[in-house]
Amino acid sequence: QVQLVESGGGLVQPGGSLRLSCAASGNIFGINAMGWYRQAPGKQRELVAAITSIGSTPYADSVKGRFAISRDNAKNTVYLQMNSLKPEDTAVYYCNFKGWSGDYRNLVVWGQGTLVTVSS
Repeated sequence: QVQLVESGGGLVQPGGSLRLSCAASGNIFGINAMGWYRQAPGKQRELVAAITSIGSTPYADSVKGRFAISRDNAKNTVYLQMNSLKPEDTAVYYCNFKGWSGDYRNLVVWGQGTLVTVSS
């Protein structure tokens, strides 16, 4: 199976920055895309940003110009650099993996979530 380990959440003041990391490990044959979703209280989970195997990087309109997603293929790790954070960015951020296991099964895996709180 594939496991995701997230890190980097926390409390930050408005206008501040945080960097989230998500490392995938286990029996990985290939990665189609990795990304970050978030869910605020009382709201549905939404895509924040993703990065595909061909380098496409879709972003939510609300984070364009402020957030940047990147990856380290050698480490199967994806990063989300979040700048100019706003209180409305407060949410639990979930890492997402879409790919294939070593036995060629199509997998969608979620991380456990990391809380980002933007508040003064």
